[in-house]
Amino acid sequence: MADPDALRTRWSHALDRSRGTATPDPAPYADNLLARWSEPQRRYHTLDHLTAVLDHVDVLEKAADDPDLVRLAAWFHDAVYLPDRSENEERSARLAERALPEAGLSATATAEVARLVRLTVTHAPAADDANGQVLCDADLAVLASSADAYAAYTAAVREEYAFVPPDAFREGRAAILRQLLDLPRLFHTPYGTREWEGPARHNLTAELDRLTA
Repeated sequence: MADPDALRTRWSHALDRSRGTATPDPAPYADNLLARWSEPQRRYHTLDHLTAVLDHVDVLEKAADDPDLVRLAAWFHDAVYLPDRSENEERSARLAERALPEAGLSATATAEVARLVRLTVTHAPAADDANGQVLCDADLAVLASSADAYAAYTAAVREEYAFVPPDAFREGRAAILRQLLDLPRLFHTPYGTREWEGPARHNLTAELDRLTA
């Protein structure tokens, strides 16, 4: 269960380490983001997902060039989220571009956070993009969950898309699963490749089999 107070502390630490100044107060920015991640239309893209991504960034932080900018990107990567819209990542990146300079982040650091947010459209970081690899791996780590946790994830995704008729959902979800399985690799960091690639492919294959049985 996500802990909003702990999340506020994590936000403040990442922001303060990234901006090098104690002003302005990070709390209002944290509260705005927490409210966004708590919106009623969310079932999977919730505070629990945000917490999980941040936890996975912590696991992978040594692989990043700037783990605190990756953490800030995690906060923004689904900050704007409507299940029936296709431009959520772009709108989330633009939110970061508006909020972070006001919060004291440099133009260069803000641009990097926004770039990382936009990268979550494809989850295809370049071979030399250490920050992008960490964020993308952290975001997709749910795919390597235990059987029970993966079942909860897929159920939450279905709830978010409850407005989609069953047959259309199965068809669309199956297409996404095939696209993922066709990728040469799902994870890009050494840890992700070693620990998550196999379990994720097992889960994706099992879900696809269920959908197409």
